Amino acid sequence: MTVLPIETVQDYPRPPALEPVEQRLRVVLAGETIADTTRGLRVLETHHAPTYYIPPEDITARLTPSRGTSICEWKGRAVYFDVHAGEKKSDRAAWSYPDPTPDFVKLAKHVAFYPGLMDACFVGEERVIPQPGDFYGGWVTSNLKGQIKGAAGTEFW
Repeated sequence: MTVLPIETVQDYPRPPALEPVEQRLRVVLAGETIADTTRGLRVLETHHAPTYYIPPEDITARLTPSRGTSICEWKGRAVYFDVHAGEKKSDRAAWSYPDPTPDFVKLAKHVAFYPGLMDACFVGEERVIPQPGDFYGGWVTSNLKGQIKGAAGTEFW
């Protein structure tokens, strides 16, 4: 089992950084693996758990457009998807940046999943827990130290 190095979320950069992920990423919904990659990317931003992005060719779930968009000052306009696997549908459970800003062009068409709306998400063999709150989609692993943004009272850090 690969042990992830200790990382302190306060040391993550602002503006955020984009980097490749060395570990395997896996997402499970309706009891089936719907995304599985060794070619993932992650975004690191001060006080956030990393957000993991999976290339579309490594996703087997059906994704259908969902309501709304949001704007990230760093990455651009996000679009949302409902995620379908087996008989299960998870509403607005994934997002992507179809036309990201130049610094995040490698994210184009990659998909991020809200871990709290999936059955399970994994970095390597470690099952993640969702970043606090209901907006951010970070994947919290045991190697993260520091206070992670998202819980009540941390919205405007």
